Amino acid sequence: MTVKGEKIMSEKPSYILVDVDIHNPEIYESYKQQVVPIVTAFGGEYIARGGTLDVIQDELWSPTRIVMLKFPSMARAKAFMDSPEYAPVKKMRMENSTGTLVIVEGC
Repeated sequence: MTVKGEKIMSEKPSYILVDVDIHNPEIYESYKQQVVPIVTAFGGEYIARGGTLDVIQDELWSPTRIVMLKFPSMARAKAFMDSPEYAPVKKMRMENSTGTLVIVEGC
């Protein structure tokens, strides 16, 4: 679509999905408190954060603790992940847990 000669790109919401196994709960609690304002600053919001799991099918992987965040776009989700604000907090997560993290574009 073009408006006054400018191309307008449709941005789809994107989601960060994390399956995390926490190894140091005390430090991870500090991570959880510090990450929220950074997520919010990048337009993100939590959809799920370690709630009860009802695993219906686990042929590819057996989830541990699921965290899901919604961002306005893939670019905003990646900007959050790569931001200097998140870097020290991300280090805290990486040193005190293991996990799988994916960014998936929504509909």
